[in-house]
Amino acid sequence: MMYVQPMEVTMNVPIPVSGLLFAIAMLAQPAGAATFTSFDAPCAGGSTPPGQGTYATSINAGGAIAGYCKQSNLVAIGYVRAANGTFKTFEAIPGGSAPGQGTYPAAINAAGVTTGWFVDASGVNHGFLLLPDNNIGVINVPGAGTNGHYGQGTVANSINDAGLISGYYLDAHNVFHGFVRAADAIITTFDAKGAATGFKMGTLASSINSAGVITGTFMTPDSVTHGFVRTADGVITGFDGPMAGFTSPVSINAAGVITGVYGVQGGAEQGFIRTPNGTATPIDVPQGLSTYPTSIDAAGFITGLYAYNDGTAGFFRGSRTGTLTTFQAPLASATNPMSINDSGDIAGYYVDVEGVAHGFLVTP
Repeated sequence: MMYVQPMEVTMNVPIPVSGLLFAIAMLAQPAGAATFTSFDAPCAGGSTPPGQGTYATSINAGGAIAGYCKQSNLVAIGYVRAANGTFKTFEAIPGGSAPGQGTYPAAINAAGVTTGWFVDASGVNHGFLLLPDNNIGVINVPGAGTNGHYGQGTVANSINDAGLISGYYLDAHNVFHGFVRAADAIITTFDAKGAATGFKMGTLASSINSAGVITGTFMTPDSVTHGFVRTADGVITGFDGPMAGFTSPVSINAAGVITGVYGVQGGAEQGFIRTPNGTATPIDVPQGLSTYPTSIDAAGFITGLYAYNDGTAGFFRGSRTGTLTTFQAPLASATNPMSINDSGDIAGYYVDVEGVAHGFLVTP
């Protein structure tokens, strides 16, 4: 493990988007600008080739951020940034040392337990669990494939405060299945009703909430992707977005409200928000070509990104009014918010003009 002080830049000024100026406004502080903090993990590379740098993927209730960094060999190394700005870096063993291999933290809960996956030297995925005392456990779902050529194995991508972990695995026949791992390490696998069993088809879990409710996607034999919600007792219900086409849920909050992406073939991809009663409402940043919500907090605040002609920028959506506020890191070619906690803090990463990634934290 390695502990060092970060290099950070903090600003309390409006952030430019496509030549215009927007202040990031939170409903709790509607008239004030937010604080934007840029940070680089100590394991990050910072020159060529593009793709090096710091990627932030999740922020917990206490403000700790999990993510990964890439050096010049483009191998991923995991990190956790504490709320005070200090870092610890880690690698799941045995992670691979080829480009694209390494350790990919995906989520961190309130207790500081981090989950994600690592790619070994043969290209096979394995889930992992990092405890606050720095002990690392490996998660391999029984039945997961071991062929690295097809990216088989286990991917853990979400954890709740009770320690339940959800994700998916690709079996030896190259079919996806969902799983949930209890705090006592018991793993339950599941498939949505009607999920196809063809190559790279099946069921993929994307997010678990505090009640153990899981959302994700499944593909039917006609190659159409649908959303699903799975209750804590295992009942799975499929659903679609506001329009016919593909549906891809990405996040679910404590109240069971889901956000994600939907679209029709040949059309722009847009965001949606779905309430527990099944009502789905579009989310569309007006100046964007496509809109991608990435995270929703307990109060229903949503963050995400949208694409425009020259790159991507971030957005924040108020829970009661639905007001959209956009923001972008200075001199960035892409700004990608990835996670929001229940205090309204947003973590993500931006890419500079040289193709290097940097983590960021936006606080109201």
